Amino acid sequence: MELRIFTEPQQGADYPTLLQVARAAEDLGFGAFFRSDHYLHMGSVDGLPGPTDAWITLAGLARETSRIRLGTLVTAATFRLPGPLAIQVAQVDQMSGGRVELGLGTGWFADEHTAYGIPFPDDKFGRFEEQLAVITGLWETGLDETFDFTGKYYELVKSPALPKPVQQPVPVIVGGQGPKRTPRIAARYATEFNIPFLSVDDSAAQFDRVRAAVAAQGRAADSMVYSSALVACVGSNEAEIARRADAIGREVDELRANGLAGSPAEVVDKIGRYREIGTQRIYLQILDLADLDHLALIADEVAAQL
Repeated sequence: MELRIFTEPQQGADYPTLLQVARAAEDLGFGAFFRSDHYLHMGSVDGLPGPTDAWITLAGLARETSRIRLGTLVTAATFRLPGPLAIQVAQVDQMSGGRVELGLGTGWFADEHTAYGIPFPDDKFGRFEEQLAVITGLWETGLDETFDFTGKYYELVKSPALPKPVQQPVPVIVGGQGPKRTPRIAARYATEFNIPFLSVDDSAAQFDRVRAAVAAQGRAADSMVYSSALVACVGSNEAEIARRADAIGREVDELRANGLAGSPAEVVDKIGRYREIGTQRIYLQILDLADLDHLALIADEVAAQL
């Protein structure tokens, strides 16, 4: 079981803070540092000092880390045109020496679109699917070839399909709870399927749908990685657990029910239940980015037992 660190910078984090967390995650042996791609805070926090752009952040981290993998969970298809996004991701992959992964989703948070003048279309799913087709198509096009695409939302004519990423292919992460279209799209384009914040039973049901879609696509069963994203709140005793829950504005009982919370032994046991349904990778949502001791505890007393 691989553990990755997943952050939510829109809640209030500048680049130096993210760099500090990414370097700590690298030093502690976590598999990756991921961040959300949002421009507006959620809930009661003020979001100060304001949002950071996901791919600008990852470009910086690409040059200031050396081993840890970097990615988004997830970039919104509403934020960027697919051609420029393919260029951005390929360039950051080059800058990192081939350590980038692209998580892509439809986009859902209407308020952040209106706050920053970003169109929020009705048919987000259709655009999302076409973006995956364009991005992967550009990367797969040979160096002596051009790429053409005609869809309902995007058209590309004689694109040189440059630059190329280091990785062939760049890992693409798709996730969600939709019972039909989401598994089909993941089976067509993704190398990893992610379930965010769902119970073991609900995750198992969606994984089974994706496995069926992967088989229907004619892919090998082991060509898809299955992962989960869960909020983390781990403590060496009840007081520490309560302090960490309070710092992120959550209740301990709720976190124990819906996330990876409690003692290291409790968290290892719950991770084991996700492993039993086929989860191969867990993204630990870390909401208090100032608490680097939290990462160290997880590395020393949770990851070490997996």
